[in-house]
Amino acid sequence: MLDIAEELNRWVEQGRDFAVATVVAVGGSAPRQPGAALAVDADGTAIGSVSGGCVEGAVYELCRQALEDGETVLERFGYSDEDAFAVGLTCGGVIDILVTPVRAADPARPVLATALAAAARGEAAAVARIVSGPAELRGRALLVRADSSSEGGFGAHPELDRTVAAEVGAFLDAGRTGTLEIGEQGSRCGAPLTLLIESSVPPPRMIVFGAIDFASALVRIGKFLGYRVTVCDAREVFATRTRFPEADEIVVEWPHRYLEHTAVDARTVLCVLTHDAKFDVPLLKLALRLPVAYVGAMGSRRTHLDRNRRLREVGVTDLELARLRSPIGLDLGARTPEETALSIAAEIVANRRGGSGVALTGAHTPIHHDTTSAGVAAGRIGSVA
Repeated sequence: MLDIAEELNRWVEQGRDFAVATVVAVGGSAPRQPGAALAVDADGTAIGSVSGGCVEGAVYELCRQALEDGETVLERFGYSDEDAFAVGLTCGGVIDILVTPVRAADPARPVLATALAAAARGEAAAVARIVSGPAELRGRALLVRADSSSEGGFGAHPELDRTVAAEVGAFLDAGRTGTLEIGEQGSRCGAPLTLLIESSVPPPRMIVFGAIDFASALVRIGKFLGYRVTVCDAREVFATRTRFPEADEIVVEWPHRYLEHTAVDARTVLCVLTHDAKFDVPLLKLALRLPVAYVGAMGSRRTHLDRNRRLREVGVTDLELARLRSPIGLDLGARTPEETALSIAAEIVANRRGGSGVALTGAHTPIHHDTTSAGVAAGRIGSVA
C-alpha cells in the first residue's frame, strides 16, 4: 500500500472511498514483492499493480466487492500444471493478496491516512494490519514512526499493541516489509495472528563523484531506479545545475571532505568517476571503510592497478580493497555514457539483489533472488480464527 502512497494520499485528501489490495507473501517466480499494491476507488479508477498483469482483473473485482460489502478478504493466486492459465500466474508463482476497504466509516482509515501522508512526504513510517486471526481484530491498523511514536492499535489485549509496536519498529529500522506471526495477547500468547507490516523509508542515496558526461547519464538512471542522487565535484565550473538538471543535490567540494560529513547508510551507493589520483585515493580510502552498499570506481585496468597500489601505500588493506568494484560496471561492451551508466546500474542492482550478472538464457539460476515464501493461508479472514 505504501508503495503507491502519493496517489492514495491524494485520494484520502479528496475524501474518496477505496479498497486496496496488497501483496502479503509470494512464492516461486511471482513478479511483485510483498507490499506491492493495487487500489480501486468507488468510481472504478485503478492505480498500482500486484502481479504485473497476471491477475489484475480478478484483484480489481475483489476490490470492487470489498468496497461494496466492507469485508477484508485474503486470496491466493497460484500455479498448477492442470490449469495454469485458469489460475492466472502462468509464470509459476504464488501470491497471497490482502484486500482491505478504506471507507469513511472504517476504523483503520485515520491511521492509514496518517501513514499514507507520511510516506508521501518521504518520511519513515511503518503500518501493521491484520492478515489472519480473530474476526473482531479485522479492520484495524497500527502506525509506527521513526521516533518510535505510534498511532492506532488493535483494541484487544493491552500487551498486543506494545509488542506489535516494538516489532513494527524493528521492521522500520530495517526498511523491511513482510509478515509477522504473533499471539493475540502479545508475544506467543493467545490465538495466533498474522500481521502484514509495510515499511516506507526515504529513498536510498547514490553519490556520484566527478561531474563528467558519464555522470550525467548515471544521474538519470539513478533517478529511474529510485535513488536520491547527489553529484559532487571540486570544480565549480563543471558541477552545475545546467549540466545535471535531474540531480537532487549538487555539491562543490573536495570529494573526500564531503564524504566525511554527509550521511550514508547500508543502502548508499558510491560511484567514483573522477579517475584522478588526487581525488580518488583520499576518497576511496574513506569510502572503503564506510558501511555502504556499493563502492565503484571508473578507470582502465591500468588505472585500476595503479590506484590499488596507491591505496595500499596509504594503508588500505586487501580486505578493504576487495569491496571495490573496479573497473566499475558489468561487461556489456558499453561505449557511450548512457551504455556505461546502464553497465554501472546493472552491477548495482546485481549487487543489491544477489544476481550473478550472467545471461538468463540457458542459465539454471533463479530469476528473482529476493522472494519471500508464501506462507499465509488464503480465504476470507472472517473464517480464520
